[in-house]
Amino acid sequence: MITLQWVYGLAGAVFAAFAVLGLRDAGNARRFRNGAFWGLLAASMWGGDRFGDFGNGLLVLALVGIGALGLGRSDAGEVPSNTRTERAARHGNRLFLIALVIPLTALAGTLLFKQFPALIESKQATLISLALGVLLALAAGGALLRAPLALPLQQGRRLMDQVGWAATLPQMLASLGAVFALAGVGEAVGGIIRLGIPAGSLVGAVVAFGVGMALFTMVMGNAFAAFPVMFAAIGMPLLITTYHGNPAVISAIGMLAGFCGTLMTPMAANFNLVPAALLELRDDYGVIRRQIGTALPLLAVNIAFLYWFAFAAR
Repeated sequence: MITLQWVYGLAGAVFAAFAVLGLRDAGNARRFRNGAFWGLLAASMWGGDRFGDFGNGLLVLALVGIGALGLGRSDAGEVPSNTRTERAARHGNRLFLIALVIPLTALAGTLLFKQFPALIESKQATLISLALGVLLALAAGGALLRAPLALPLQQGRRLMDQVGWAATLPQMLASLGAVFALAGVGEAVGGIIRLGIPAGSLVGAVVAFGVGMALFTMVMGNAFAAFPVMFAAIGMPLLITTYHGNPAVISAIGMLAGFCGTLMTPMAANFNLVPAALLELRDDYGVIRRQIGTALPLLAVNIAFLYWFAFAAR
């Protein structure tokens, strides 16, 4: 049976390849740090479930230490700009078809694989389908562009070196959210928030949940980190248990409300600060300033949708 462990194994192999290619990058003065960083991530993907809490804690501290020292990058292995321009002109919009292979495979696999529980772990069908989509997109891209087999890994390694430690933020912050939830932070936060919600007010609870998701995401930097806390604080005790809202709608739209906060915070460094660095913008917060005008009305729409689809339309 194909399980989630296969996906972790694939991700570990990719990070291991990044580590090896990084160590061989003579143009990078910090190549040993890069190799150690991506190598540790590969180890966490391959053996994280066997390291135990203490072992994983040491691994995270090592990653933080290396990241704090700073990773390096170089232009070694970069495809010349004239080659990229020539290929873009030759293939045109067909290049976007390669990217579409991933979501289409994920959607088809999610619907199809659940019919074969003996072959595919049905509850992880979406993630397994997503990994399969990446492999199919690589094969399609290789066939269309006739690129060397190692080229995707080399370019992926260059991109990850440019992003640096910020690439691990979603995983780290999601783990932090789970730790906060286990420590009872959600109940404590919920007790404070509920003091400001008028008694018996469904609208007040919905607004508190949506705005709380956005604000906590701004603090934590990631909606995956904010969700366990806000769900324990408002989602489960009020919206689901007290007002009997639709759990699927509350969870899905709650996450979308949280992502509105992602658009407005420097804590979401990999979304807002890294692009500014990669594009060499003069204003480090230029991305955030542009996104606020979209994020605020989008948050209001999400809160309205949450109220309507989880309660009013039932």
